[in-house]
Amino acid sequence: MTEQENHFDIIVIGSGPAGFTAAIYSARGGASSALFGGVAPGGQLLATQEIENYPGFVNPVVGADLMQNMMKQASRMGTRVFQEDVTGVDLSCRPFRLTSGSGNTYTAGAVIITTGAQARWLGIPSEMKYIGKGVSGCATCDGFFFRGKEICVIGGGDSAAEDALFLTKFATKVYLVHRRDKLRATFRLVEKLRNNPKIEIVYDHVPEEFTGEAKLTGVTLKNVKTGAIRRLEVTGAFIAIGHTPATKIFKGKVNLDEAGYIVTDGKLGTSVFGVFAAGDVMDTRYKQAVVAAGSGCKAAMEALLYLEEGKK
Repeated sequence: MTEQENHFDIIVIGSGPAGFTAAIYSARGGASSALFGGVAPGGQLLATQEIENYPGFVNPVVGADLMQNMMKQASRMGTRVFQEDVTGVDLSCRPFRLTSGSGNTYTAGAVIITTGAQARWLGIPSEMKYIGKGVSGCATCDGFFFRGKEICVIGGGDSAAEDALFLTKFATKVYLVHRRDKLRATFRLVEKLRNNPKIEIVYDHVPEEFTGEAKLTGVTLKNVKTGAIRRLEVTGAFIAIGHTPATKIFKGKVNLDEAGYIVTDGKLGTSVFGVFAAGDVMDTRYKQAVVAAGSGCKAAMEALLYLEEGKK
């Protein structure tokens, strides 16, 4: 591969809605663009069975199908999609330099980081079996599917409390399971939980096992103080113990907050001029596909403007 062949105006690192939207807008804006999306481009939506809240689809769309269409659209626009990871970045020079998993080096006039954030899981072996089949890391994504059901939320912070309150819109009963005898959520949220008749807070318990056949039918809990076992007959379990942004290779390269998310300005620019970030890798609040896609659009438009101004 020649030096000219491995240089792009804009390189997008990461796939998912933010990455593919950024690639689509970059290519459509006239920039030579590339996207590094890993072995299986598509991000977390690849594991989502049904998406009902992405605009433009009358019927639920399978996450993998949505991402496949986004990838085809980006390719049709002219984006070169690499199904490998970026393993190293040098943002201290111009053009920016990136190293891929295959050992090749690429350069770019602008970079858009869309590596996302992974929901933290409990690490219980049976948990993985039911992800997408009753176990979820996103209440706002999947809550609708549990209308009229009994479900549980695992966690004790603000996110868990907010998820539990949100899920009462659909579920007949919500168990909030926390390993300690006191929630970490703010006083205001705790008061709302206690005053909601649909919510039962289960203190001092941790999940031991998720059970069911084709789909989840129950969660076995263990009391951390007494060792007593309790069984919850639920069809949904929402894990709300936080997210981990995929920013390991960017540590020391761009500014990160205390939780590891990339810090951006109002135009999605990072601490390095010419490097932008979009999607869950910088979004500490919403974690929604449509929000990620919108931020990918904004980042690409800002990257195109950056490149244009650099030519003047």
